[in-house]
Amino acid sequence: MRRVVETNSAPAAIGPYSQAVKYEGKVVFTAGQIGMDSHTGELVEGGIIEQTEQALNNMREVLEASQSALSLVLKVTMYLVDMDDFQTVNRVYANYFVHEPPARSAVQVTALPKGALIELDCVAASK
Repeated sequence: MRRVVETNSAPAAIGPYSQAVKYEGKVVFTAGQIGMDSHTGELVEGGIIEQTEQALNNMREVLEASQSALSLVLKVTMYLVDMDDFQTVNRVYANYFVHEPPARSAVQVTALPKGALIELDCVAASK
């Protein structure tokens, strides 16, 4: 059983995709989350720290709407426009995944939607 998950607590999809898809009530696959404010539809003010925090907050909202949580994340993929931001992102990321962090990949990309500096997606277990 495949179920699309949507929440107003995170930015709406800006293309032909879902915020998340839950499979058989056990696994959640999120779409990429950027540092976009769900109320304004714009990137948050600031730089990589603020965008990383907002992207992680958006991911948390999508997971909660999927009956999941950051503590149930199995794998994160991080897309960075500038790999020089990697250590800064790690410091922010560590505040969200304190104990037994999930597996993670990080890749550099040439551009992200809306000119974002970072995008995150994940696979998580469901409650």
